[in-house]
Amino acid sequence: MIRETLSRLRFLVTRKPADDTDEEIRLHLEELTETYIQLGLTPQEARRKARIVFGGIERTREESYRQRPGWWIDVVLQDVRYALRQLARTPAFTTTAVLTLALGIGANAAIFTLVNAVLLKNLPVTDPKTLVRIGDQPDCCVGNGHSDDGEFSYFSTNTYTELKKSLPEFEDLAAMQAGFGFRPIIARRDRNGETARSVMGEFVSGNYFRTFGLTPEAGRLITDSDDVIGAPLSAVMSYDTWKNQYNSDPAVVGSTFWINTKAVTVVGVAPEGFYGDRLSPEPPEFYLPIESMPPLANAPYVHDRTQWLYIVGRLKPGVALGPLQEKINAHLRQVFLDQGSLSAAKDKDFLPRVHATLSPGGAGIQSMQEGYASNLHLLMGVSGLVLLIACANIANLLLVRGMARKAEMSVRTALGAMRGRIVQQLLTESLVLSLLSGLAGLIVAYLGTRALLLLAFPGAQNVPIHATPSLPVMGFAIGLSLLTGVLFGVAPAWIAAQAQPVDALRSTTRTTAAGASLLQRGLVILQAALSLVLLVVAGLFSQSLGRLQGTDLKIQTKNRYIIHINPQAAGYSQTQLEALFHTMEDRFHAIPGVLNVGISSYTPMEDNNNGWGFQVEGIPNQSTAASIIRTNAEYFNAVGTRLIEGRGFTPQDTSTAPAVGIVNESFARRFFKPGESPIGHRFGAGAPNDFQIVGVVEDSVYTSVRWKNHRMVFIPLMRRSPSDTSPIEKDDTLYAGAIVLQTSRPMSDLESISRHTLAGINPNLTVVKFQTFNDQIADRFTNERLLARLTSLFGILALLLATIGLYGVTAYHVARRTSEIGIRMALGAERLSVVAMVMRGAILQTVVGLAIGIPVALLCVRYVKAQLYEITAINPYVMTIAIATLAAAACIAGLIPARRAASTDPAQALRAE
Repeated sequence: MIRETLSRLRFLVTRKPADDTDEEIRLHLEELTETYIQLGLTPQEARRKARIVFGGIERTREESYRQRPGWWIDVVLQDVRYALRQLARTPAFTTTAVLTLALGIGANAAIFTLVNAVLLKNLPVTDPKTLVRIGDQPDCCVGNGHSDDGEFSYFSTNTYTELKKSLPEFEDLAAMQAGFGFRPIIARRDRNGETARSVMGEFVSGNYFRTFGLTPEAGRLITDSDDVIGAPLSAVMSYDTWKNQYNSDPAVVGSTFWINTKAVTVVGVAPEGFYGDRLSPEPPEFYLPIESMPPLANAPYVHDRTQWLYIVGRLKPGVALGPLQEKINAHLRQVFLDQGSLSAAKDKDFLPRVHATLSPGGAGIQSMQEGYASNLHLLMGVSGLVLLIACANIANLLLVRGMARKAEMSVRTALGAMRGRIVQQLLTESLVLSLLSGLAGLIVAYLGTRALLLLAFPGAQNVPIHATPSLPVMGFAIGLSLLTGVLFGVAPAWIAAQAQPVDALRSTTRTTAAGASLLQRGLVILQAALSLVLLVVAGLFSQSLGRLQGTDLKIQTKNRYIIHINPQAAGYSQTQLEALFHTMEDRFHAIPGVLNVGISSYTPMEDNNNGWGFQVEGIPNQSTAASIIRTNAEYFNAVGTRLIEGRGFTPQDTSTAPAVGIVNESFARRFFKPGESPIGHRFGAGAPNDFQIVGVVEDSVYTSVRWKNHRMVFIPLMRRSPSDTSPIEKDDTLYAGAIVLQTSRPMSDLESISRHTLAGINPNLTVVKFQTFNDQIADRFTNERLLARLTSLFGILALLLATIGLYGVTAYHVARRTSEIGIRMALGAERLSVVAMVMRGAILQTVVGLAIGIPVALLCVRYVKAQLYEITAINPYVMTIAIATLAAAACIAGLIPARRAASTDPAQALRAE
């Protein structure tokens, strides 16, 4: 018997407790205790001896492991396997935690996808770090090229040529067209049956692709020999166009395309992934040499003093930027003197201020980056708060789960396990849980990014941002998962590791750790506070969007349609335009249901502007910048702008009629006193007597609702300034860019009718873009709508998580106090008092959260007010709605467990005790 017992003892001693489950450990402990009792030990001594033996085994094995090479890998793998088993045992907990964290991690990864693509990513070119741009303004001052302080960011063709010859510090110095976007061109392959398409093109210098270190996907790229006057017209096609429009047909290379009615040879295809020198929702489909711009686009400014080019170069190794910038500034001043650009007496004070700032060129021209930076930073912060709330929720779940596993921790501690080892094991479970959530979050990120792209770039087809997670995005998701695992796992692991060995001998679970309860309540308070902040932020952006969309634009949008056109690309010269515009008016009036046909340079609430400096005769030494638009006689009726004083344009206001103009109210207020009529006064750009004011119209909103006191001048379509003696062929401001149709009823087929009508005038006269007037206006609120919708979505998600967290903590404490509640009810406590007791705890936590969240929300508004429209403080209505919403959610979260507590059967509670 003794021999058998000793054999049994040796067998148990050789077993490794860490390989066993909790129940097996308990059974082995009891079996070893019985063995020691059979050997003559007292029960108390036997239990103590058994714990010492098991603890010694654990420590001995741990020490032996640490002496083996790579022991920590075995430990990590063992912890991971054990964590997976534990998570598999509780599918409800695991599913809830994974889904909660996946939403938080996925939302952050989706926003980071945009942040990475828009703000952090360099151009897909060779060694982008060596690229430097001369100038740092993305979209400023087309025409004069500089800001008020003398900083140049745009340059003329001649200035670019001089800098290129004078700066040997650059391996190559390339130029590309500047402005708000790329230039629409009309392209058609020289094959039967193929129709012309309006696409984006970009005019670049001959060394453009060489400067970026690119190689062609097919054929060759543009070279210096293509960019000279008189060279055969050539173009490079983008890879996406070659693939999507022409099925990667090798025959495209060397074939002829009709671009703006001129025969152009496509000499090659740009490399895959290259989208140009700047991020744009509509990247160029064709790259063309600068010197082909005059014949293709009839652009008169290619060789005059107009500043219209960006300049980007690749530095040679070892070149210092400081001395180079001083050299460039000195060259600029000398070039402007030599060219006569700044030789007038009035320019003497300005010339010393002329300078250009060297800026990193690896990310290209950062127009889009500047437009989206503040919004993306805000969304990243908001999504981070949502993830923090999710982490607090999971931490609460782990605290509850830790209480349920208290017996297990007590047994492990009794067996000699170090507290650090227990913390490591529990933290491993948290990390495994967070990594699983991160993988699920990548799916959420993919779907979320697709939705974000639709919101951020509605209607765009070729945005060079992809929803598929890239390596940086996956790295971000994994890193964020590990961070969240530590964030929500440390405190519950540490608290669970504090279990006392004596608890292993107790069957009751009534004992709790006060610290855990306090931490749980603290996490709920944090969730409530952050949820209030997010709800307030969502309310502010929704209010801002409402104000923007509710602004009186002083136009009419019902049954009105905008047709964007490009007569210049269709091959029309300036001398042919007047006849073309008359033909357009006649053809569109022939369509049944069309009431007014307006033709203009551009239209209200369109991302376009053309500004001049104006003076009024009789008011010396005063001038103002104002936007100028050319229109026909029906334009104001077509867009619904009301005439306040005087008359509108008539068909008799032709190119040979007296020069007349119409101004808006803001222009009139700038020059005339209240009650003084502007009618009859003369005004002009440089020469104040060029045009006579014949009418004043309302301040219709152009470009942006945020542009206050926007002064505007309207002149007839073909009327040039009487003082302008330059040939008409040099005046590209005569080209109209839009047709506005007012109809008597909604016309769903008007787009196809319009395309057919324009094609009937000229097959090359295509529709660049067709929209209802309402759609065009809605496009101007895309960023605001994106912010309002996403902050609202994050606010709702935060509220849901906070509600679930409050419900979970309240339900857990009700379950822990079941016996107490049973005793209270057995002693006569009423159901209503039990409900009130439970609700009081839930409401108190919410009130504390509100007390913290309200001042935080008031503080946060100062950081977002720049992105709000006419909102500088939190509206009491918004704050009240946010507080009421959170309070209602808290009542719902507390009422469910309160009703369950009130239905407790005292007899059953006492029997369970």
